[in-house]
Amino acid sequence: MRSMNILLLRPEERIDAQHWRIRGTRFRHITTLLERRVGDALRAGILDGKLGSATITEIDPTAEQLLVSFTEEEEEEPPAALPLKLILALPRPKMLKRVLIDASSLGIKQIVLLNSWKVDKSYWQTPHLKADLLREKLLLGLEQAMDTTLPELILAPRFKPFVEDQLASFCLSSRKIMAHPGDFPPLPHDISEPVTLAVGPEGGWTEYEKDMFESQGFECHALGQRILRVETALPTLVGRMMRLI
Repeated sequence: MRSMNILLLRPEERIDAQHWRIRGTRFRHITTLLERRVGDALRAGILDGKLGSATITEIDPTAEQLLVSFTEEEEEEPPAALPLKLILALPRPKMLKRVLIDASSLGIKQIVLLNSWKVDKSYWQTPHLKADLLREKLLLGLEQAMDTTLPELILAPRFKPFVEDQLASFCLSSRKIMAHPGDFPPLPHDISEPVTLAVGPEGGWTEYEKDMFESQGFECHALGQRILRVETALPTLVGRMMRLI
């Protein structure tokens, strides 16, 4: 079940300067689960814009759509972005949805899905990597966290070209940390400076991949003795490293 703590108004839903048309699962969530009716107000935000309030002006159950008007008088800024960029070995398709929702809800605004030797080639062929489906997962995370700023998502199916040609500019002006199992220093706590975090597949990066990251200035740190699933490791890593509040 989706957790829609704000109604996120998207450009393709806009009718005019003030009104939006909401359809599909969010229509059913608002009218059935939340039991909202014409005249009711909802916490809302404009995608890549500000937070405010939306009032339901019309409900059409036959077409499964409703119209809302956005109130500009009480606009406020969305939550601040987490000062962390994420490089993530492409998870298995069943994990990808949860990982992207979590990353988006945590406030991570730049995410790279990177190939690794341990990533099954079939993962790059999954329909889950279609742009519209990836965007929807990130939007779900924003709705959960009452945020409006859509993260940037980069697909990097070739490890070496990305590390050699793009990694330095991606990590610019940030501390570089690689999470990796083994006899390495523990992860630092409560980092206040910008960070780029590289998280490998289950079992970690290969030795070659680790060396490539280290050649780009990454520090190798361990979370502990246990090897965790990616969807468990990511929020644990971020919660340990960053000041979330």
